Amino acid sequence: MFKRILVAVDGSDTAEQALQEAIKLAKELQAQLRIVHAVDVVNINLGAEFPNPSEIADAMIKSGQEILRKAGAAAREAGIPVETRLIEIDTLGRRIPEAIAADAEAWPADLIVICTHGRRGLSHLFLGSVAEGVVRVATKPVLLIRGK
Repeated sequence: MFKRILVAVDGSDTAEQALQEAIKLAKELQAQLRIVHAVDVVNINLGAEFPNPSEIADAMIKSGQEILRKAGAAAREAGIPVETRLIEIDTLGRRIPEAIAADAEAWPADLIVICTHGRRGLSHLFLGSVAEGVVRVATKPVLLIRGK
């Protein structure tokens, strides 16, 4: 059924739950696992309100690399074949959901696993939802893991 599972992580506790679910599925299905983290560096560099946008972008990239290192280690510890990828969004107008869906298409994944934080009301309106965006644009099945 699913032999190539892509899971998107953001360093949150909810993303950790999604990672653990993806690891469990990969183990049960004897599937390959790809762990991705997306960093939107182009919008940081456009922001005049940041004193030094390139330092912030560098910090976001380093943080993403650390998130991927830990997630990859968890998968390897479970005996899952894994690869990790930091997706740097450096094209104006491209959004994180589209970047995740494009990576799933290019790899190619059979399933995308992603967490949803379950925001509602104004916080959802202002922050949006990466998971919702992925569901809208992905051509692959998406498994949403809701935080506890």
